[in-house]
Amino acid sequence: MDDISSILKEKGLKVTPQRLAIINMLKNTKEHPSAETIYKTLSSDFPTMSLATVYKTLEMLKSIGLVQELNVGEGSFRYDANVNSHPHLICYGCNRVDDLDDSALDDLLGEVSKYTDYLLMDQKLYFYGYCPDCKTKMTN
Repeated sequence: MDDISSILKEKGLKVTPQRLAIINMLKNTKEHPSAETIYKTLSSDFPTMSLATVYKTLEMLKSIGLVQELNVGEGSFRYDANVNSHPHLICYGCNRVDDLDDSALDDLLGEVSKYTDYLLMDQKLYFYGYCPDCKTKMTN
């Protein structure tokens, strides 16, 4: 958390307990929560924190490259503290979002560059289907 504090200070931003709690929550979950989920999770520890504070903090963290925003086709965005480009899996049944290991698509960027002659800088790749739990429910 010291490096997060240092980054915020380096960018001329205040280090607040709420900001640290939001980034800490994102760094310690694989669930890709929405702003509303973050707010509900942290509100008992920070009863004076508003949903607007969560949104503003997420926007600030996104702007300085500490989180990425995922548009997974719901009414709201999800957030991920893993800012490296990596694909995501999204469940149609329960809206679960999982990371997909980059190695599954190692040569995809090279192939796309080769076929398009683009200088690729980033990618956002989403796969949609049913997670193991929802798939099991469907077959029972």
